[in-house]
Order: sequence, then C-alpha cells, then structure tokens
Amino acid sequence: MTQVHSFAALASANATRLILGTMPGVASLQAGQYYAHQRNGFWPLLGSVFGWPQNLDYLQRCQALLQEQLALWDVLQACTRPGSLDSAIERSSMVPNDFASFFAQHPQLTRVYFNGQQAAAIWQRLVLPKVAAAHELVTYVLPSSSPANASMSLQIKQQHWQVLRQ
Repeated sequence: MTQVHSFAALASANATRLILGTMPGVASLQAGQYYAHQRNGFWPLLGSVFGWPQNLDYLQRCQALLQEQLALWDVLQACTRPGSLDSAIERSSMVPNDFASFFAQHPQLTRVYFNGQQAAAIWQRLVLPKVAAAHELVTYVLPSSSPANASMSLQIKQQHWQVLRQ
C-alpha cells in the first residue's frame, strides 16, 4: 500500500463555494495538478457550467476557478491507497485536512459541493463531528467526475453540476 498526500487548497480569500474531492488519483499526484487524468470530467464539467474555453491550460483553469469565487480541495490530507480508486482507501489510514483553520481563513464560504459520494461520506464521518463551522454550510453531493463513474454520461453530470452556479 502507498501513503498518499493531498495538495494544498486552491482558494482565494473571497471564496464563497468549496468543491471537495476525496484524494488525488495517481495521474494527478504525478502531475502535481488537481484532476490531471485526461478522462476525468472535472475540468470539462466546470468549463461547461461556467462557459470557459475548453483549451485552457491548467494555470488558466485554476485562475478561472478562483474568479468564480470557487475553492478546490480534498477531504483527506493523507491516506493509504493502492492505485486511484476511492474505494481502495484503507479506512484506518484516513487523515482529514484541517478544515477548522480553512474555514477560519475563508469566512465567506457558504456552500460545499462534494465530487462524489465517497467524499461526502468521509466528510460526514471525519469532519462534520469535529468542525463546528461545517454544520453551518449548505452541502451538495455531485456525481463523481471520475472516469470510474462511467454509468452516467457527461451530459447528465453537467445537469447536476449546474448547481455550482448558485
């Protein structure tokens, strides 16, 4: 099993909405970029929701995300996991990110969007019981942008992800 660590949060001081994944996959960790796997629908979904050009490079995508007052992070700071699947994460190895500090630094956050059921479940188990500010947030569980979630088309996912405009 491999110990993996998340990236620093991508957030501006005026962020009002937070998108949370579980833990970056192998391709993302190797590239040092959120959602780097070429078949992951995350960036195309955000592009369709906000009307961004599809040919933006990673830094431009990050800047566009910040301009929308969105923040991006993962529920977990570290865990043990072979490969990229959230289902392969060793439950006893899960270490959540420091959300108490994050929320203190980003008091304008009002909504959290989970990129998939697993991120939401880990949040409920590891973060919600310990972080008072988490209870004040409106949360949404979005269909995972992962290529492992192939049972739902990108078009159907886009319909669900439109909630990010709120």
